[in-house]
Amino acid sequence: MGFDPSGRLPAAYTAVGSSSFADFLSAAAPDLLPGRRPLPPGFNGGGIAPHATTIMALACAGGVVMAGDRRATMGNLIASRDIEKVYPADAYSLVGIAGTAGVGLELIRLFQVELEHYEKIEGTMLSLHGKANRLATMIRNNLGAALQGLAVIPIFAGFDLDAADPAKVGRIFSFDVAGGVYEETGYDGIGSGSLFAKAALKKRYRAGLSADEAVRLAVEALYDAADDDTATGGPDLTRRIFPVVMTATAEGTRRLTDAESETVSQAVVAARMQNPGG
Repeated sequence: MGFDPSGRLPAAYTAVGSSSFADFLSAAAPDLLPGRRPLPPGFNGGGIAPHATTIMALACAGGVVMAGDRRATMGNLIASRDIEKVYPADAYSLVGIAGTAGVGLELIRLFQVELEHYEKIEGTMLSLHGKANRLATMIRNNLGAALQGLAVIPIFAGFDLDAADPAKVGRIFSFDVAGGVYEETGYDGIGSGSLFAKAALKKRYRAGLSADEAVRLAVEALYDAADDDTATGGPDLTRRIFPVVMTATAEGTRRLTDAESETVSQAVVAARMQNPGG
């Protein structure tokens, strides 16, 4: 980190800076940022790096639900059967990633620190839209790596503490690879299986769903995605691997226990045994 023999901290640590930890890191140690690491000329990691899919987010009464399957693929191989792609961003928001798994997980950790750093420096939390904009900046900074095959696309959702309408406290934001941020209505998904998952929700989703209903719909959507997309993993009853499901409400973020996720998944599988098409 450039410590001199006197033991003094480098100037970046003592200079007045911004509330952004990513900005500080870009000055103090830019090589630690996910998108700043030098890659060999002509490198394209799209075919050799494990990729993560599929994540769904649904707005419900009192907040949002986010669920992700557990499979990561590397070409035509299953790289991992139990990867976790959904995490709390802070006390009231959730983030999930699709794309290059290693870069995505690193970006999530940086985003978590970014939000915590802002809160400690400013003494208050960023607005939900402000958090989405911070995440968009990080995605934009990864554009160089994305163009070399290491793309990451997140989905961000949370409970809006500043919402004027109690029926609209759950908000969902999607992103593109260049850092564009878009607010979605009702539900959204990312990853190769999201096309099938969103199609499954199109006729079943309605505003005002309870959290339990939204959880069930999210798991069913992932089941439908796995039915048509080889990169998406369905509930694995043999290995007891089930989707990661989280909620964000006025009480904060919460991850369903393995037992709760298993109960919902078993119910979905049992229903599909009677009606495979759902």
